[in-house]
Amino acid sequence: MRSSPPLWPWLLLPLVVLLLPGDARRLLLDLLGGITLALLLLPLIGGGLAFLAWRVLRSRLRTCGACGLTSLGGGSLCPACGTPYSTDGAPAELSDARNATINVEAVDVSDDPKSGTPGNSAPPAR
Repeated sequence: MRSSPPLWPWLLLPLVVLLLPGDARRLLLDLLGGITLALLLLPLIGGGLAFLAWRVLRSRLRTCGACGLTSLGGGSLCPACGTPYSTDGAPAELSDARNATINVEAVDVSDDPKSGTPGNSAPPAR
């Protein structure tokens, strides 16, 4: 089992800083302050840069008015269906799927047109 590190170096650090001469004490405090400031500000700066990058990426996304595909839209046509993107730059309004009507036509596929007999779905013999 690991033993915890000794606590005495951390307790002596403020005493050593107070006993140092003026210029050395100021240099050490400035160094510690700079490291602390960097450790606190770097995550905030990184988060801000990530937020700006996400906003730029979202501004370049385009939505196809015909199929609804969202892509980076490098060209003027949708890569999925080939429909030209709208010129106003706004994403197309998608209809609510609950109100959509689907027309279905039933076709009997069990009739074999080659043999002329209904219900014969076996493949022809070779």
